[in-house]
Order: sequence, then structure tokens, then C-alpha cells
Amino acid sequence: MQKPLISILIPFKNTTAFISNCLLSIQNQTYTNWELLIIDDASTDNSYTIVKQFAEHDNRIKLIKNSGNGIIDALQLAFSKSKGEFITRMDSDDIMYPKKLEVLSTNLLKFGKQHIAIGLVNYFSEEGIKEGYKSYEIWLNELTKSGNNYSEIYKECVIPSPCWMIHREDLMTCNAFNPDRYPEDYDLAFRFYKHQFKCIPCDTVLHDWRDYSYRTSRTHVNYAKNHFIDLKLHYFLELDYNPNKTLVVWGAGNKGKSIAKALIKRDIPFEWICDNPNKIGRDIYGNILKPFSYLKTLKNPQSIITVANKNSQKEIKSYVNKLEMKAIDDYVFFC
Repeated sequence: MQKPLISILIPFKNTTAFISNCLLSIQNQTYTNWELLIIDDASTDNSYTIVKQFAEHDNRIKLIKNSGNGIIDALQLAFSKSKGEFITRMDSDDIMYPKKLEVLSTNLLKFGKQHIAIGLVNYFSEEGIKEGYKSYEIWLNELTKSGNNYSEIYKECVIPSPCWMIHREDLMTCNAFNPDRYPEDYDLAFRFYKHQFKCIPCDTVLHDWRDYSYRTSRTHVNYAKNHFIDLKLHYFLELDYNPNKTLVVWGAGNKGKSIAKALIKRDIPFEWICDNPNKIGRDIYGNILKPFSYLKTLKNPQSIITVANKNSQKEIKSYVNKLEMKAIDDYVFFC
């Protein structure tokens, strides 16, 4: 029986130093029925020439120049040229473990449509991994081991952007790469969540995720933190906000203020609480800040928590648990 064709989609731009190892890792997969749609997004280094040499010796590699501009246009083009029953993404500076495609496709075949196959990731860097990225790796992998990724979807992107696989039909159902919203990987994760595609648990490291100072997600304006807040609030209001509850914003730092301004702009009423004694009682944007204890007086609250401090988050979780509040329905962490 013929194994399903897997379409691997890669946008690339100026990754000469890494792209050969990326392509070799794909060619070394134990699963061999794949095609690679690799899109050059206006590279100015030697990347295109390197990929062209690979494509000349492997007819599974289709090299195409981006007809648009940027990663979303490149992904749209790659998907439009793809033929696979299964679709996956890859970054041109990363490395697949030899059994990555085999493990992901086996899980998809086992669980069927309306599922997403995902795997554990390993951040690596010649300069060493910074604490924030290591923390993200640990957090993301713990979610993936249980398949409970959506439980904390408003904190960060819960689907490893270069380590997922999905049925073509399901990707089309959630509108594939068509929305022009950044960060595009986080937006896609929200649409997986919106369509209730289940994450298949996995306890195997399948992907080396490279970090370096000039990678796009670190330098491009489309990945600035304000885009994350806008995206989170957009989907929260669409998918999980309950207008019959009292909306509460926790925290009056930059994120809390950004959310407060966005809610005011949308004419959505909310209460505002914080633990800073210097801010409690102050009027900010026409809203009086109240202490955390005020939450007990509210009937049926739903909270957006913007407090980033890890110790404070633990205290907040303990507090909401005592009040028998449920994640998503009664509170979401935005950081």
C-alpha cells in the first residue's frame, strides 16, 4: 500500500549558513514519499544557488521564487503548488530528526482527520540558548506530551510552528495560510483551536529548532509583542469571551494597559484589578483600579490575566483555584 504523499512547505531568505543541513535532514528521512515546495523570498545571498543544486539532483524538491513578498505570500504559494495528502511546515534554518515525517504521519494515520500531529522540539544555538527560549521549549514540550496544548493558548503559541502535520482537507477547512495576520504561526494555531482539531500527544523529540540573533522572529516588525496582544485579544473576543460574565483585567503594566485601551475602543465594559499599592485606587483611562480581593465580590467574572511574574502567576493560580474557577471559561493568562 502506497504511503500518503507529504508536502513540506519551506519559505527561505538569506539562510546560506544553514540551508544545506536543513535539506540534508529532509533527504535523510526514513519516510521517503514526500515533496518539498521551497520558496525563495528574495534572497540576496547564495541560498537560491544552494537549493537549486539540491533540486537538480532530487526531483522531489521544487524550487520556486516568491511571486509576492514575505512569509505568508510564500506559504500561500507553496501550498497552492503542493499535492500531498498531508501538509507540514519546516524552517530553512532548522533540522529534522530522521524519523520526524514517519512519526508524524503514523500518528495522523492512526487518529484520522480533525487531528494535528505534533512533536517535541529542541532549541539549539552556537551561542547557547537564552533562558526565555529554554523556558518556552520546556513549557511547549510539556503541553505536547499530554496533547493538552490549547489549555494555555492565550499565553504563547502552543503549536510548534515547524513541527506539525495535518490532513490537507483540514488545513483548507481552517483557511490554510490565507489570513494576512502576524504572527502567522500563532494565528494558525488559533484557527486549529477554533475548529477543535485535537492535538495528538507525543513524547518524542523530532525537531532541532535553531536560534540566532538575526532570525526573522527576532528582528521583523511583524513579530513585535504588540502583534501578539492584538492577536490574542482578537481570538479571545471571538472564541471565548462571554458577554454574560463580568470581564476583569488583571495587571496594570504595559500589557494590561494595551488590553484596557483596546477594550475601551470596542466599548466593552470591564473591571480592572492589580496588586500594586501605588496604582490601586487610581483612575486610568476612566477606570478605577481595585485590589485582587475585589474579584470575590463579583458575580460570574471572566478574567484576562496580564501579570507576567512567574511567582505572582503561581499565587494567582492558587487564588483562582480556591475560588473554583476554570481555565478558559473563567480566566485566561495572556503572558
